[in-house]
Amino acid sequence: MLTLFSLFWLTGNHIHHLRIPLYIIYRLHVYCSFSLLLGVCLGVEVHQTPSEVFRTRGDEVQLVCSHGKTDYTFMQWYQKSPGDQALKRIGHLNYNNKEHEESFKTHFNITGDLSGSKPKNASMFIVDLKPEHSAVYYCAASYQFISVNNYDPAYFGSGTKLTVLENRESTPPQEVKILGPSEHECRNSKDKKRKKTLVCVASGFYPDHVEVYWQMNEKNVTDGVATDEAAERIETPPVSYRITSRLRVSAKDWYTEGQNFTCIVSFYNGKNNTKYSFTKLGVEEKYLKITNNAKLSYAVFIFKSCLYGAFVGFLVWRLQVC
Repeated sequence: MLTLFSLFWLTGNHIHHLRIPLYIIYRLHVYCSFSLLLGVCLGVEVHQTPSEVFRTRGDEVQLVCSHGKTDYTFMQWYQKSPGDQALKRIGHLNYNNKEHEESFKTHFNITGDLSGSKPKNASMFIVDLKPEHSAVYYCAASYQFISVNNYDPAYFGSGTKLTVLENRESTPPQEVKILGPSEHECRNSKDKKRKKTLVCVASGFYPDHVEVYWQMNEKNVTDGVATDEAAERIETPPVSYRITSRLRVSAKDWYTEGQNFTCIVSFYNGKNNTKYSFTKLGVEEKYLKITNNAKLSYAVFIFKSCLYGAFVGFLVWRLQVC
């Protein structure tokens, strides 16, 4: 006899009822319990290579997906285009049988053999590349085809970012700068603590293969950092990108002498990552430098005034003698 578990929930004035077989509840309980005990041991680590790649129009590219779970013989590929929130399914490979969605049959080809007891390795080729193929591509591995009757999870790789260059070469950031806090920035209305926000702006780069991170006194910081989810595309010829990142620090840190705030932009040029940085000094140190310069200027002014006064006095004395 099949034992059912009843679940009720209320939305508005409607009561909903769902009956779930008890063995499913037990299976979920066991799975979650073992997951807590074993951590990542139950997970499948999916590797995708390369992590990012450039190509020109008309070229082809090979994206590789692999994992070591020998009984996970089902692999799917997805596309996430710029500006899209949802993933588009490209197709799948089941053992050595492949299938593509209709809209991806022309340029995409999934290949590989996931049968046997060896680690799994498969590829997706994209041919006759066009700018609209610029996207992030994900592969996902699972035990079998995912359906309503299948409770095994799918494990995703970290993705491959592909950019099809638009009739121009890659260009590193032309400017990286930090804008200081506004003088009118006051207290945080929630925690009542004085905060200051620094804004890093990197511009003039193409394509948008960048990462931004912050350092304070040459140590990486992540607290208080907020970076644009995607770089802003600037259509003014030639096409380029701009990205901003914000670092929120305590007013005490900002006004402490000797504090250095550095924004570092890592740009992938198609072969390797190159770093570009800009450092801004805390207000106190900047103030001291300005003050010292002012003192020096004032001392020079006094010296010149004394010299001029002595010269005038000498002329008066000479006139009196004559």
